Amino acid sequence: MTPPVPVLRAPMVARDRDLAPGAGAAFGLARGVVGTGDALDVVPATIDEAVAAAADRHGEKAGRMLRRFAAHDDGTFVWTRPDDGSYRLGRLSGPWHYDDSPDAREVGIHHVRPATWLPRRFDEDEVPAAVAATFARGGRNLQRTHDADAERRTAELWDAHAGDA
Repeated sequence: MTPPVPVLRAPMVARDRDLAPGAGAAFGLARGVVGTGDALDVVPATIDEAVAAAADRHGEKAGRMLRRFAAHDDGTFVWTRPDDGSYRLGRLSGPWHYDDSPDAREVGIHHVRPATWLPRRFDEDEVPAAVAATFARGGRNLQRTHDADAERRTAELWDAHAGDA
């Protein structure tokens, strides 16, 4: 039996600014990435440099969270919510890098990984209940949804719509 693929909630909301809901997600969808915030004073060349700098500037927890984000396997599922309130489903498809572009600075999303996003938008009644619940709780952190039904249903939705692109 194939092990389930993890499912992440990626609100892509920077901690250091208040922007319109979905602004970070719109950035990620347009750029084909998924990401988190925490700007650094110096652009890091490696994930180890980034983790050390994040821990130094933002605290040990920030460093640990960044390390976990970078360590997720390619193919991990990711859900986000753009500014139209829909849900979008993607998969991690490459390694971490630091984005210091003007667009990244504007939305506060600097630690990014390539992602393949389905073009289809999903309504709340179509997404797994545990995924909707993680977004309903709010918060700005990238977070794993620990729910077997969410993993199964997310994989089904991906398989059903991956050919839509």
